[in-house]
Amino acid sequence: MHYLFLLFILLFQTQINADEQLNQLFEEHWEYSLRSNPLFATSQGDHRFNDHLPASDLTAIGEHYEQTKHFLEQLDDITRNLLSHEDRLNYDIFKIILTNTIIAYEHNDHLLPLNGWWDYHAVFADLGNRVPLNNTVDYENYISRLMAFPEYNSGYIERMQRGIEIGFVRPRIVFDDYLATIEAHITDNVTENRLFGPFNEFPSSVDEDTRIHLMNRAKQVLGDIVIPEFERLRNFLRDEYIPAAAENIGITDVPGGRKYYQFLVEYYTTLEITPEEVHAIGLEEVERIRSEMMEIVESSGFGDDFDSFVEFLRTDPQFYAETPEELMRETAWVLKKMDGKLPELFKTLPRLPYGIMEIPDYLAPRTTTAYYSRGAADGTRAGFYAVNTYNLPSRPLYEVVALSLHEAVPGHHLQIALQQELEDLPAFRTTTGFTAYVEGWALYSERLGLEVGMYEDPYSNFGRLSYEMWRALRLVVDTGMHAKGWSRDQAIDFMAANSALSLHNIRSEVNRYIFWPGQALAYKMGEIKIRELRALAEEKLQQHFDLREFHDVILLSGSVPLSVLEENVKRYIEKEGKQKNRKTE
Repeated sequence: MHYLFLLFILLFQTQINADEQLNQLFEEHWEYSLRSNPLFATSQGDHRFNDHLPASDLTAIGEHYEQTKHFLEQLDDITRNLLSHEDRLNYDIFKIILTNTIIAYEHNDHLLPLNGWWDYHAVFADLGNRVPLNNTVDYENYISRLMAFPEYNSGYIERMQRGIEIGFVRPRIVFDDYLATIEAHITDNVTENRLFGPFNEFPSSVDEDTRIHLMNRAKQVLGDIVIPEFERLRNFLRDEYIPAAAENIGITDVPGGRKYYQFLVEYYTTLEITPEEVHAIGLEEVERIRSEMMEIVESSGFGDDFDSFVEFLRTDPQFYAETPEELMRETAWVLKKMDGKLPELFKTLPRLPYGIMEIPDYLAPRTTTAYYSRGAADGTRAGFYAVNTYNLPSRPLYEVVALSLHEAVPGHHLQIALQQELEDLPAFRTTTGFTAYVEGWALYSERLGLEVGMYEDPYSNFGRLSYEMWRALRLVVDTGMHAKGWSRDQAIDFMAANSALSLHNIRSEVNRYIFWPGQALAYKMGEIKIRELRALAEEKLQQHFDLREFHDVILLSGSVPLSVLEENVKRYIEKEGKQKNRKTE
């Protein structure tokens, strides 16, 4: 007995040592992440590097690749089986993150830094909304970052030049209106530049003389350094990159593109699945959702004439806001109603609030219908749901409910803010975002509106189905264009024939899938898995199933690969099943 006790103590101490070794590695990696990406550090409330921008050139990216391999080697030296259950999960997720970073580099992913979605120059132009500006030191740090833009810009241009050399480039068609996102920041009057915004209003802690000094420095830096760099980027894209851009739209047509696309499919879905399998799932989902849409078409008096019903939705004035203010008011009203219903669905809610805003004018014409920007991890900045008020005839009101539930609550804001507030996870787990989980949850959230009466008429419910159809169509057209040789027009026609989305939105979305291969697959694949796991839990637990408990299981581990999510749910089912059996004995 004495020997068994000593053996138990030895094994317990060995587990503690392995857990400590793993968490030390997590801390080293976290510190490296903060130091190597000062913008990320600032977003996490670490202000040591507030005057720096990340290194972005080929050398820095190569060093990051080597450092990531070193972290992976250190991870492999830790015996996984000696870890506690929680740390085995952390180990597995950390290994996936490191491995994906390495594989992405080896597929030359870093040579395609533009994807049309908050590209580096657009993020930089929004710097005033992403950094603290509470005192003189903050403003000096802000100016230092403005001064660092040439080196930052040069690194990205260097990477794209390398892409030109090996033929690893984006398709030409997606650049038709792209230069406008850069030219918006090439202003004749520096005080009209978006980056000058923070100098129009100072906090009370900055005295008048200092304000004048800072304003004059900002004008000089913007006029002599920053605006010329935006011109440089515009000229590079116009004169070098776009002329060298690919004629074909499929990523599989670039060198190594077929293997690269397979990686992207697995990366964004977190599943071992082929493009062909995703395509087939998409076709099945399109057929299922179409049948549900037809029930509404018929009940609305249009018989089996889907096209006429869609034309009615696209053209009847009752479905469209006349002003941006009207669209924003409708959005706010929907969300306030949803806020009141959240306790019916959730036990745990985030502390961080959210707001709504209009998408900036320079991005609106070529970006999506809406997006969410996460708040600051230290609670100093709320999350924001950004609504596109450009081209109001393409923003139907019957889509507002589904869209708002997706982007704000119970979708992105609720999930991401909760993840940022989790206290029992390693720091990297609070910021990790597996797209299939994040977007799958947001799409699942649209359906939750059915359960609390958010879709109050057939048109808003059709809007929900149209949005679900939109995500199913992505499975078909993304794989169609990048793996099956579809043309852009073929993708547009397929989406137009199967949804009530406006043609403007469809064209913008198809361009997005061309620009950013694979990412759009995550939404539906993630939602399918969450719904599948909920159905399993309902079947196994029956009357003991608690939706609020189930949502805690889904949300309170943060963003995880779908395989990990499945393990978490099955463990929950097993635990609840045992408790159910004890109660009935």
